Order: sequence, then structure tokens, then C-alpha cells
Amino acid sequence: MSVTETDAEPTKVLEFGLGNGTYCLDIGIIDEIVDAGKLTRIPNSPDHVEGVMDLRGRTTTIVDPKTLFSIDEKGPRERIVVFDDDETDGSGAVGWMVDELFQVRDVAPEDVDQATTVNGEGVNGIVKSENRFLIWVTTDIDEVVDFEAPNLVREKEQADE
Repeated sequence: MSVTETDAEPTKVLEFGLGNGTYCLDIGIIDEIVDAGKLTRIPNSPDHVEGVMDLRGRTTTIVDPKTLFSIDEKGPRERIVVFDDDETDGSGAVGWMVDELFQVRDVAPEDVDQATTVNGEGVNGIVKSENRFLIWVTTDIDEVVDFEAPNLVREKEQADE
């Protein structure tokens, strides 16, 4: 017996805001969520890299997904969603600066419209909800992992010696 779309298990997603839009990510690729803190800018880094920050001794590259998705609206930039290292193809710790977080919810496969996002790089589909639509994004965007931040923690320790 084959598994049909309605037999598939729902996926837990984290809903978050970027500008005026609402987006979501599979919760399974997220390592942690932290408050936005002070970032260290990296000279000559790509436009989408906001900087790096030290999270428990790990240099974490902070990316602005608004730049990746060409979103012009401003927002409060309150939280950072840090991805599981296994999801960044060995490029080190990476996090997205998001405006706000909303909730974790289940998304059934039949609630995801993939037909409208055939050519949408980094988009898994549109999630139909009772009163709104969510754009289900992925972290499979080449530009996110092409930049490897220097190990500022190690450099600082060497400077202190």
C-alpha cells in the first residue's frame, strides 16, 4: 500500500515575521532562538550578512533573510533563529535575523500549495491557513552558506595570549 498525501504526518513549523509578511520554517532545522544582540560587522562581507556574534563560544554568522528574499519593509528585528549545523552543509553556525516570532504549529501536506512556487528559490510552498497565507521558506539558498565568517573567538583568544 502506498502512502498518500493525506496519510503523511504534519510538519511542525515556526511562524515568523519579516516586514509585513508571515513566513515559516521547519522546526526540525532550528537549533535555538535567541534575542538579537550586538553584532560584529565583517568588512567586505556579502550584503545579506549582517555580521557575526558569539553564541556560547561559537562564532555565528547572522544573515538578513529580507535581503535574500528582496523584502523592503522594515521591522523590529527582535530575534535570531539559529539553524542546526547539519543544515548549513558544514559552513558553521548560521542564524537569521527576524522581526518577530509568532508560534509553532502543525502543517499538513494538503495545506501546502507548491504549484505557485515552482521557480521560487528558497521557497517550499505557500501554507493555506484560515485567515492568511504563510510562505514556507527553506535554508537551501546558496548565498547563505557561501560566506564563512572568520573565527573571531579563536582570533580574540590568540590576541589575548
